[in-house]
Amino acid sequence: MSYKKKSWQEKLQDKGNFPKVLNLEKRFPCYNAVHKMGAEEGDPIVLVNAGEIIEIMKRIPEGRLITIVEICKEIARKHHVKGCCSLTTGIFIMTAANAVKEAAAEGKILGIPYWRTLKADGYLNEKYPGGIEAQQRLLEKEGFKIIRKGKKSFVENYQNYLAFNADND
Repeated sequence: MSYKKKSWQEKLQDKGNFPKVLNLEKRFPCYNAVHKMGAEEGDPIVLVNAGEIIEIMKRIPEGRLITIVEICKEIARKHHVKGCCSLTTGIFIMTAANAVKEAAAEGKILGIPYWRTLKADGYLNEKYPGGIEAQQRLLEKEGFKIIRKGKKSFVENYQNYLAFNADND
């Protein structure tokens, strides 16, 4: 029996057993990040499908940005829980970016402006197609100023361009 590797687009398909609400435990790989966003051990958090993350990413217009923190907080509000697993969210964000590139190579347009989604604290995502350099070019084309700090790059004053304010809980 041969195994066919799933395409990036196939990996974006929603799973039937998600979303799933769990109580945050210290052993969870996302514990530190979710705790930093305000959830405590024992608080309910949600693991979501890619579709919910993509829906938010698609709503970010040119000239605006979002970070994984705002995505997680938006999803947590939607599900009436204290947090959202940032690890799964980050994986789906990266998967969406690669699916866009894969679809483009097939002549399809997915309409996900993934380059407007930043890591926490406004950093660019090295896991996007073409790495930080490609995301930087796309953001600069939209007028954002990118600052290099060692091996990392971030959008200058990214907070001024956020589509959602994560602190409006």
